Amino acid sequence: MVGHPFYILDEIDSTNNYAMEQVNSAYVTPGTAWFASYQTAGKGTRGKQWHAQPGDIVALSVALQPAMLPLSRQFMLSVTVALGVCDFLSSHAGDETIIKWPNDIYWRDRKAGGILIENVLRGNSWHYAIVGIGLNINQARFPEHLPNAVSLRQITGKTWDAVTLAQELCKYLDKRLKQLIPANYEQLLEEYKSKLFRWQQPALYRKDEEIFEGIIRDVLPDGHLCLEKDGKMLQLGFGEVEFILSR
Repeated sequence: MVGHPFYILDEIDSTNNYAMEQVNSAYVTPGTAWFASYQTAGKGTRGKQWHAQPGDIVALSVALQPAMLPLSRQFMLSVTVALGVCDFLSSHAGDETIIKWPNDIYWRDRKAGGILIENVLRGNSWHYAIVGIGLNINQARFPEHLPNAVSLRQITGKTWDAVTLAQELCKYLDKRLKQLIPANYEQLLEEYKSKLFRWQQPALYRKDEEIFEGIIRDVLPDGHLCLEKDGKMLQLGFGEVEFILSR
């Protein structure tokens, strides 16, 4: 089960780094979770760092052994984890909680958190996946260079206990991961698409320095985004397109 065991770390550079060290140096029970009260060098996608004060965020990493998934279907793990995090946040923030492709968590048009999955391979087999999740919980305000960030405190007006929320999040992840079997792949992907930020809506994007209007029409099983531009369909991989945000 996700969150059994559940370790609380007072201070660490990055929960994903720590989890990776553990699975590379010793046997780790699948489902093991590490929560950090404070990260000195939290990791985001494409090398971005995550900065927050103690108690401000849920910083959680979980070690999984997705043996049921071939490497060719690894995007399904991202889909399933994103659904689990979205389920969790929407239980507190309401049904305006959505997923920004591929796996950021949004409330309305503002970023509430993100997911980083790092894989440990042994030859052609998927030995472990380290799932890192960061959610904004108690920040009252954000710096000017993060105009689209939002916290659960800003949404609800409440202050939250990060450890309690992290343990609750583990239960939501566990429930979703139990659904991750081949017979459910199509259904999970369709649910993921239905919760996407800007799904089937005209909006602005940037690719190769060009800003254009596009419409998200589909997400393929391998994770590629199908974006309609001027009546033509672009298939885009991670990092190949930027969402132009209004703020």
